[in-house]
Amino acid sequence: MTILKDYPLLRHNTFGIACEAERYAEYGSEEELRQLLAERPKRVLHIGGGSNLLFLKPRFEGLVLHSGIRTVELLSETEGEALVRVGGGYVWDDLVSLAISRGWHGLENLSLIPGEAGAAAVQNIGAYGREAGDFIEEVEGLSLETLQSRTFSRSECAYSYRSSLFKTPRERGRWAVIRVTFRLSKRFAPRLDHGGLQRELRLRGIAEASLTPEGLRSLVIEIRRSKLPDAAVTGNAGSFFKNPVVGRAQFERLRSEYPELPHYEAEEGRVKLPAAWLIEQCGWKGRALGKAAVHSRQALVLVNLGGATGEEVLALCRAVQADVSKRFGIALEPEVNIIA
Repeated sequence: MTILKDYPLLRHNTFGIACEAERYAEYGSEEELRQLLAERPKRVLHIGGGSNLLFLKPRFEGLVLHSGIRTVELLSETEGEALVRVGGGYVWDDLVSLAISRGWHGLENLSLIPGEAGAAAVQNIGAYGREAGDFIEEVEGLSLETLQSRTFSRSECAYSYRSSLFKTPRERGRWAVIRVTFRLSKRFAPRLDHGGLQRELRLRGIAEASLTPEGLRSLVIEIRRSKLPDAAVTGNAGSFFKNPVVGRAQFERLRSEYPELPHYEAEEGRVKLPAAWLIEQCGWKGRALGKAAVHSRQALVLVNLGGATGEEVLALCRAVQADVSKRFGIALEPEVNIIA
């Protein structure tokens, strides 16, 4: 375990923002993390794969921590289920691939999502009708403030759309996820009711009954690659905004004015609207503001055209938010973690 000073964070944020950390360290165990925190650093930022970060300043004054715990343990297994405990630093897509190879099912729809297992438990990542929280049994965390360990049950994690206990104002930034336990099925029962998956299955002439776990993973990967820019080529953090969820009355008012408005039923009688459609209607798809732009194929994605600062990306974010609010009366909420 080594603490590095004036450490460049360019490869630790997929937006490709030039930023350095006053100090940086990767820990390989909970004990090492405790040692790093024992000196009570003035400011701490715990990061995962950096796929959900936007640094606004060229330097982070404080200690940046990253998990090097990349273990996978089979805790128990029955004929129908497997309980699997995963280190917080394990690469998420590697976990999906490993699970399929071991006959542990459920995560296929979440293929190719960037990041790591610990961050997945914080963000409640999701795609094509599935969310990480659907499979999480418990989360083992360490308080960055008190150094106390705590295990959170699935219910205590309070998972909802792109949110969890760890993203609430009270708990945000207070916990390092040490390990996550997943409950996965031994029987492949794919979730295929998402419109995007249904459309691709029809276009390719694939019968649902013939789909294998490997086939579903390949399909999801192909769809994601066709829609989303490669962060190794064009800096981005995937979906920048959450899809807004509105009340029934507000939705009906909007639909009366925009009959073609796409929508999806959400919990408690509410309605989810695609942020990408709202952004497109405001003329932002493919449009740039300085060195930052809205992606030409997916309006939910903001991209770094090369050399953009975090402030430039934030300015684009705010301009998009303002136009969507003015036209639709909807406040778009960033999904990305903005570090000031």
